[in-house]
Amino acid sequence: MALSVDPAVLSSSEKDDLIATLLAQVDALVARVAALEAENAALREKLQAPPKTPTNSGTPPSQERKANGDGKPSPKTRVHAGAHRPLHPNPTRCEAIRMEHCPHCRAGLGEVEQVAVQTYDRVEIPEIAPDVTRVVLHGGVCPCCAGRFKAAAPAGLEPGSPFGPNLRAFVLYLRFGQAMPFERLARLLRDLFGLEISEGALANMLQDSAPAFAAQTGLIKQRLLASTVLASDETSVRVGKKTFWTWVFHHADSACFLIRPSRGKAVVREFLGEARPAVWISDRLGAQRGWASREHQVCLAHLLRDVQYAIDAGDAAFAPGMKHLLQRAVRIAHRRPRLADATLAAYHGRLQRALDELLKTVPGNKPGLKLQRIIKRFRQNLFVFLMDRAVSPTNNGSEQALRPCVIFRKVTNGFRSIWGADLYADVRSVLETARRRGLGIIQALRLTLKGKPLPTAA
Repeated sequence: MALSVDPAVLSSSEKDDLIATLLAQVDALVARVAALEAENAALREKLQAPPKTPTNSGTPPSQERKANGDGKPSPKTRVHAGAHRPLHPNPTRCEAIRMEHCPHCRAGLGEVEQVAVQTYDRVEIPEIAPDVTRVVLHGGVCPCCAGRFKAAAPAGLEPGSPFGPNLRAFVLYLRFGQAMPFERLARLLRDLFGLEISEGALANMLQDSAPAFAAQTGLIKQRLLASTVLASDETSVRVGKKTFWTWVFHHADSACFLIRPSRGKAVVREFLGEARPAVWISDRLGAQRGWASREHQVCLAHLLRDVQYAIDAGDAAFAPGMKHLLQRAVRIAHRRPRLADATLAAYHGRLQRALDELLKTVPGNKPGLKLQRIIKRFRQNLFVFLMDRAVSPTNNGSEQALRPCVIFRKVTNGFRSIWGADLYADVRSVLETARRRGLGIIQALRLTLKGKPLPTAA
């Protein structure tokens, strides 16, 4: 620090005060340097950490940067047996062609017995044209009582929307099953069917269908809440100009979706009401914990990615053994249908004892210590699936159920209105439930529009 006064002209007390001031400034600067060095070391340590990838974190696979290949096709590991398109089980018509003359000598073959030598199908679709029924209701004046009358509309042809249930189901399928925006949907209907339907009319058609899908979703939710096991997950979506969250709650043959502006516990509380399943399956998000009346199974797939990150960060003491243990547990889950209950209980005990030994290991770095703290916190939630056959060791079912929602979000950029988001959630509930119950999409849409419940397996 440059002096602003000449020390020679200062008195002894003034020199002591100046020295004390300078020493205080030196101490402050030393403390600041120490803080900056600590911050620098922390930043350098962060720069040396491995990158977050889909294999060691929750980063979506779409955000992974893949290396360029050499452009050469990969060799086939095995040669597949030849195959041909099977014949249609119920052809529209059958053309049996017989020879009338010998192709060699032109002799007549009318009385010669002929057998089928080659059989094949020719598949074609007819020209598509809309089936338009014009209804004219006649009326007049009664000559007896002078009262005016009008003929009643036939069943299924009542006044109102001009679009029938099959067309409505087809539009719903293209919009929500194939993630088709309104503009492209209107153009497709015009080009393929010769139907001029505006985007506004399409939106009105979907909005008119909302009560039927809300009722069907209510039935699905009722069946889902009666289950003893429930799994959940969520992903983001844009509604208007705000970020909302698409939630899925599912198990076995039923799945229910919600789109809400929150990622918190309020959404789960709204869905469950007073119901509490015995077992809950999810990741470690706080909003999805604490809802089971008995046990909570955390997703081992998510946990394995965290273990992989600790390994990539250099932990060679704790993380590799933990990875081996979790992979062993997942392999046991794959063999679970062939194992007896006593065998599963024995495996459960062995895994717990192996985990006890692993937790005695001291990790070699901070990522390893963090992973060990996570394992200690959730150890009672790792192997619930070994004691309950209806429980999955991972939450992959939720990820698979949400994948169409992610695709829809990327294609359409979300929703403009709340009612559109709610309708999508209800339609997605019907489509995912239909898939799990072995129903076709169009069949499920038609049943819903008719007010009939989706059938379940006997």
